[in-house]
Amino acid sequence: MILRCFCNDLTATATASISGVNRNTVNSYFREIRERIFQQSLKEGPLETGEFELDESYFGAKRGCGAAGKTLVFGLLKREGKVFVTVVSHCSK
Repeated sequence: MILRCFCNDLTATATASISGVNRNTVNSYFREIRERIFQQSLKEGPLETGEFELDESYFGAKRGCGAAGKTLVFGLLKREGKVFVTVVSHCSK
């Protein structure tokens, strides 16, 4: 149940309420899941090292109207290296 909640991007508080497990315990499980995902990603590709910058920006609609109707773009820059940019399609949080 906790893994299913993690996959559905629920908060630890919501997961605790659904599963009946203490929120701190849920946080521990979520941390362990993230750590295992990270460890698996290290096995699948080379480790990038160095300094990185990341930022998000909203494009579209009128200025000052909040995020409604705007497109969220996320970017990651490796200093002296590559740039990765993607449009975030689901950004409810």
